[in-house]
Amino acid sequence: MDKQGGDKIERVLGIYSKLMNGYIVNKAEEAQNYEVNERSIQRDIEDIRKFMDMQSVENGVMNTVVYDRLEKGYRIEKIYDMKLSNSEILAICKILLDSRAFTKKEMMGMISRLIDCCVPEVNRKEVNDLIKNEEFHYIELQHKSVFIDKMWDIGKAIREHKYIEISYQRVKDKATVKRRVKPVSLMFSEYYFYLTAFIEDEDIKADFDVLDDAYPTIYRIDRIRKYKILDEHFYINHANRFEEGEFRKRIQFMYGGKLQRVRFTYSGSSVEAVLDRLPTAKIESENDGVYTISAEVFGKGIEMWLRSQGDMVNILEMR
Repeated sequence: MDKQGGDKIERVLGIYSKLMNGYIVNKAEEAQNYEVNERSIQRDIEDIRKFMDMQSVENGVMNTVVYDRLEKGYRIEKIYDMKLSNSEILAICKILLDSRAFTKKEMMGMISRLIDCCVPEVNRKEVNDLIKNEEFHYIELQHKSVFIDKMWDIGKAIREHKYIEISYQRVKDKATVKRRVKPVSLMFSEYYFYLTAFIEDEDIKADFDVLDDAYPTIYRIDRIRKYKILDEHFYINHANRFEEGEFRKRIQFMYGGKLQRVRFTYSGSSVEAVLDRLPTAKIESENDGVYTISAEVFGKGIEMWLRSQGDMVNILEMR
């Protein structure tokens, strides 16, 4: 490389080109090459680092200049892709819109901030154009409740193992009941967020279908009218702790009830759809396009779903 003297612009561009092409930049060598002191090279490297920080906001790729002690010089390190790709952000926005989980004002605000924060500026219009029709025709759920802060408070109570007192409006008779519960998880299913929690009050549990249920009760978050996080902590035995992932595989319909095993035959055109709907389902046999399937499922909703499949399903066993 020809000597560039004290020409800062060409010097910085030369060092930048070297870094981008994967070379190690040694401060002393560059100082000698450009006939400047090492402090000048250090300032050049800091300028390059600042430029890369600004570029990360535009192109979504976070690069930085780091000092490699083994190589005794500076090199480029790609830390991570800070922005999402067009396809990734489009998929996320589509899922959010299809969930219909939030009010229109909340949903539009979330999507707008998501695109602004995660999509490089040059791609934002393209992404916005792809979802603007769905945004325009977005329909809120009937409850029209804003519950983001409520979910966050409940989530903290779950993490800190704190009891919660709730006033809950039941679906069946619209009555509001009070409960003192041990919250264990937040879940989402088919438009709604749910709190799963254990009740310790034996008088209340006496009215339940399952007296000695080892699984929590389910509450729709938007139906929790009032709540109070208590200072009292509950203990969770590590060996018997609630496994949200295992519970989630077995509860598909967010109805209370016992854990039961079902067996049925399925003669429809897409057995994959059944297996996707019931993660614990297993095919026991197949004969001329008729599948015998068994599954473990929590709650009463499974029977309603099976019957909704009409002649494609024949229930063999439910216990």
